[in-house]
Amino acid sequence: MNRRLCLLFLVASALALPGAAAAQTAPAGATPGTHENFRRIGHNPLFGRGMNAAIAVYQNFLYVGNRTDSSPGHPNPGVLVLDISRSRNPRVVGQLPPEPIGQTSRELRVWPQQKLLMVMLFRCSSAIHACPVGPPPVYSIKFYDLSNPYVPQLVSTYVPTRQPHEMFLWVDPKRPGRALLYLSTPSGSADPARANLIVTDISGWRQGVFNEVIRYNPNPLFTQQQRDTLDVALHSMSVTRDGTRTYLAYLGGGFFVLDTSDLANALASPQVRLLTPIPNTPRWPNQTVHSAIPLPGRPYALTTDELYGDLLDNADNDHGCPWGWSHVIDVADPANPRLVAEHRIESNRLEFCSTAEGADDQRSSHTAHNPTVFRNLAFISWHGSGLQAIDVRNPLAPAQAGWFTPRPLPAVSTEDPALTTSGNRVAVWSFPIVKNGLVYVSDIRNGLYVLQYRGPGSRTSSRTLFREGNSNLSASCPVATVRPRRVREDRFTRLRIRVSLFGQPVENARIRLAGRPLGSRVLTETDQNGFTAVILRPMRPGRISVVATNVASHCAAGVRVR
Repeated sequence: MNRRLCLLFLVASALALPGAAAAQTAPAGATPGTHENFRRIGHNPLFGRGMNAAIAVYQNFLYVGNRTDSSPGHPNPGVLVLDISRSRNPRVVGQLPPEPIGQTSRELRVWPQQKLLMVMLFRCSSAIHACPVGPPPVYSIKFYDLSNPYVPQLVSTYVPTRQPHEMFLWVDPKRPGRALLYLSTPSGSADPARANLIVTDISGWRQGVFNEVIRYNPNPLFTQQQRDTLDVALHSMSVTRDGTRTYLAYLGGGFFVLDTSDLANALASPQVRLLTPIPNTPRWPNQTVHSAIPLPGRPYALTTDELYGDLLDNADNDHGCPWGWSHVIDVADPANPRLVAEHRIESNRLEFCSTAEGADDQRSSHTAHNPTVFRNLAFISWHGSGLQAIDVRNPLAPAQAGWFTPRPLPAVSTEDPALTTSGNRVAVWSFPIVKNGLVYVSDIRNGLYVLQYRGPGSRTSSRTLFREGNSNLSASCPVATVRPRRVREDRFTRLRIRVSLFGQPVENARIRLAGRPLGSRVLTETDQNGFTAVILRPMRPGRISVVATNVASHCAAGVRVR
């Protein structure tokens, strides 16, 4: 990469933050086999196949997609099924049938209430996916029933009107059984009919009914010069939990806020409205907005810029070191979002570009990628710099809170042509998923990792039952008590309790009785359906309440008394 441009980028970046705290540069992350405030709980190399893609979780099962295809030399190319009931020993227990040559299972999502696994397929590239040159693009999203999570059963297939790249699952919190799938369909075209965003109602997936309720393209709002000189296309999007706002990561086009209240309110003829005028988008050097995620309950969004190595250089692009990093945007006024801070790590500093690792940037990358965000904490997969934890308690001064960079496997069947054929052979890639207080993340080359975070903000993550960055699904320790009930002296009381997450039983639940009468005796037992029977024999009359605790995460889970 042109090092003079690097210097200009970094200087201009500092000038782009008037009134904000100085940009934070943090140490470490690029050295394989190092970590801080993360502890490795478990690992599975996934057959050493390489080219691992997105992950999705359902109950005690995890599914891993594939960035490449089933052509010769790519063993175990299907979506892998892992049993993660023992977090220290996640085991591959199955595999979906491989897709035809040329098809990559890049993106996965789970709608747990519906026992649904979604697998996005599209034509993979010979340049960055190690796929053979082949026929024109073929794409679809397959919908699998997870009634038997070991062997998902294909129920229906949806072919969008344009090829998708990323998808965000929004499950309606007010209308059970309703969900929308937001799809980015990147295009630089100014044709209003050539969508950059498609929103599809997938509520009828079992019947094969998929209604595209929105097809939207704001490209005509950009000037011709912007369309000619910037990469103006929607890469990905995220939706607030209530569905009223959608944040657009528009690559070189910038960051925008979209009003999606009509969709959230299930109007019959919904419209979306761009709240951020094109000239008002925040600008910074090296801008390639990959992801844009809201900080829950706060007027800020966190973005990442994804930049690969110099393998992808052409006349219009200059990639490589110092790659891309993260930014914080104040969205209190969506018509005028303000860039207030950025966060770089060591591998995004100009000095790093002169090191052996930084100079070897042809087919490696140390760029920010997929974030999973809490109110005060973010986990970001950062390619060659591993999984990064970012403290955002003060959004004007985000700071590194920890990292985990795996030690690479000695060899894998397929290297990623653009990311792991040089450099430190690490490419932590997927959206991190937090389940029962543990962090699950995939490395393209080196497999699946199960981690425990123990740094600043760990009370939040350790008390989280579920969170991911590409859906509005989350479960962060609801206060779970049974209403006090009176018991009479010298009588046994039997409470039948079901501890559940997204309607599914939570295993290994521990029952605690709060406020129980003095001298009472408690016995508990759990049957195969996840129900726990609590038998209480009080020695004195009084009232009791029940709290169910998930042993793995040490946090209260929802309960129901029968």
